[in-house]
Amino acid sequence: MKPTRQNILDLLGEAGRPLTRRLISEHFGLDHSESDLQVKPVLLELIAEGQVVRNRRAAYGLAKQMDLVSGRITAHADGFGFVIPDEDGDDLFLAPRQMRQVFHGDRVLAAVSGIDRRGRKEGQIVEVLERARAQVVGRLVMEGGAAFVVPDDPKLTHDIIIPDPSHAEARPGKIVVARITRPPALDRPPLGEIVSVLGHADEPGMATRIAIFNHQLPDEFPDPVVAEAKAFGDRVDPARIHDRLDLRKLPLVTIDGADARDFDDAVHAEKAGNGYRVYVAIADVAEYVTPGSALDAEAIQRGTSTYFPDQVVPMLPETLSNGLCSLNPGVDRLVLVCEMRLDGKGKITSSRFHEAVMHSAARLTYDQVQRMVEAGDPDLNQRYEHVRSNLDTLFEVYRLLARRRAQRGAIDFDSSEVQFVFDPDGRVEQLRRRTRHDAHRLIEECMIAANVEAARAAHDAGLPTLYRVHDKPPPDKLGDLEAFLSAHGLKIRWKDDPEPADLTRIQQQARDTAIAPLVDAVLLRSLALAVYSPEDRGHFGLALESYAHFTSPIRRYPDLLLHRALKHHVRRQQKKRYPYSGKQMIELGRECSRLERRAEEASREVDERLKCQFMQRHVGDEFDGVITGVTGFGVFVEIPEMGVSGLVHVTALPNDYYHFDPVGKVLTGERRGLRYRLADLLRIEVLAVSVDERKIDFRIAGQGEDEDSPKTSDRKSAGGRSGAPRGKKSRRKRR
Repeated sequence: MKPTRQNILDLLGEAGRPLTRRLISEHFGLDHSESDLQVKPVLLELIAEGQVVRNRRAAYGLAKQMDLVSGRITAHADGFGFVIPDEDGDDLFLAPRQMRQVFHGDRVLAAVSGIDRRGRKEGQIVEVLERARAQVVGRLVMEGGAAFVVPDDPKLTHDIIIPDPSHAEARPGKIVVARITRPPALDRPPLGEIVSVLGHADEPGMATRIAIFNHQLPDEFPDPVVAEAKAFGDRVDPARIHDRLDLRKLPLVTIDGADARDFDDAVHAEKAGNGYRVYVAIADVAEYVTPGSALDAEAIQRGTSTYFPDQVVPMLPETLSNGLCSLNPGVDRLVLVCEMRLDGKGKITSSRFHEAVMHSAARLTYDQVQRMVEAGDPDLNQRYEHVRSNLDTLFEVYRLLARRRAQRGAIDFDSSEVQFVFDPDGRVEQLRRRTRHDAHRLIEECMIAANVEAARAAHDAGLPTLYRVHDKPPPDKLGDLEAFLSAHGLKIRWKDDPEPADLTRIQQQARDTAIAPLVDAVLLRSLALAVYSPEDRGHFGLALESYAHFTSPIRRYPDLLLHRALKHHVRRQQKKRYPYSGKQMIELGRECSRLERRAEEASREVDERLKCQFMQRHVGDEFDGVITGVTGFGVFVEIPEMGVSGLVHVTALPNDYYHFDPVGKVLTGERRGLRYRLADLLRIEVLAVSVDERKIDFRIAGQGEDEDSPKTSDRKSAGGRSGAPRGKKSRRKRR
């Protein structure tokens, strides 16, 4: 018997106690030299994964039998943190002392050391398995002859000591990159050396550069990856078209934003008897990015493209993402096509997938489509006459699909994102909301339909792949949601767990009221986090039993994996030749989910920093805002047209003692009776902005620093509404 990973794990499990390497080697009949070559590397690998632990007696045991938990550290800016288990289980709370020895993102083995006053399991770090950070970006500070880097990421609570700050361009106050030369420990801070000076924090493009370093995004492709991508050329190899379905005469069109650079989906619809035939063609990235290639290894590391207001960090090199895999008009492109048949009511009666070749008939924007179909723009209608009837048919299909979506009770959060407008120097000149209309929804419904059919096809084929799973709201969030809804007079119709239609009915109750946007926000916060998993457990928000991501393989690795499964099935290849196991998919699902969250956090960080930089120029200016959050220490207010949020601290409210009602989310002044409630409208003044902390402070407009006399003793809502209950739990005075 050979000392494979599984054989060693089985041996340790059967032994019931930790074993030394000598005993393990003797079991497999190996001498010392053979053990060095065959047993030692496997044990080191298992230790790095957190499955095996080496104790102080130099014996090896299973971590799970020692009641040890392997997981990643998530840190809080206040110094404490948690271990998020690799496997299912409760998070472990880590006190600030335990957090001294780790960074946010490190993988550790931890033991349960007790239960705290809040009933949480407390942990103690036994071993650091993997250091998540080799570098830290932050501001260089010199005080009392000592130099250190204060990390920009608030989750990194260790200052990095710099023994030798003599980098040629390093100056106090500049943003630098420090390489960690000695990681933190219980009794000492981390040490580092400056390897790069980025510049001043307010320079154009700096927000994105800081985020790239903060979140360790790989923003440059290694030479072998670039070479592999370039080797495919800029035109489709005729040999690859052989045996593919030829759709080059079908007037497929792409519909994207005006600033889109890569086009990975094209659509077409036509009448078919009493129903419709719909084609959703997706760039066949899997034809070029194959398992085991340099391109694939890099795509796994990135997991997804990361989108910033001023640039994109792509998952694949531009020669593919903006070239050979982009469905540009007027050129042949390889695609994987979902062909769907719909009846007259929009029900999908059948679907099949094809490896095909297409030739895009037009590159359209959402606004162009809206102007053609809804506004009847004569110039555009004439310019795109060759695809105009296709658009009318697509809109017919969209209306049917949207009706079926409403019938199944899918939740619709129709929010608009903030657009950053930059001046020629690269600074934010304007913030404005992007408008969203039926052309966006048309593409969304077509993509959802194709995603559903792709999930079903992969499931029926029995090939391991990743599904997009969105579970029901967790109990703790559901309790907060029910309390909020009850406090605002919204009827709850579910007994145990709500169905999607129940939450949709809540939205309908709030429609056309002042609190409608807040109800949407609270509902959204109550939902579980969507993840990638090989278990097809459905999508709660979309009210779908089966769902996967199929439509964006240029920018999402799970889509690429699904394409590989579908192509394997379409080609009728044997299952035993499929390159992935179920266990591999579990690991890929976890990693893709983690990398997706990393990209979202990086994008959100840049958005917040750019908003702060923009608002620095508006200190002292007044705006109309809406209350989006109420706490015992103040109210959060958003300026809707710009998507900018800030805090009106209780000390910036009119002088009074304030009481907070945590159920109704109301802050009430004791003496004047002013009430601050969710969705109240306020006129606010920008008081202060901190770009480093990414925080904006507001105050009520017209309230001077020394204002101290009430203008009226009437009890009223500060936002012009009345009737909120008075709270009893928080007593704060503006000083």
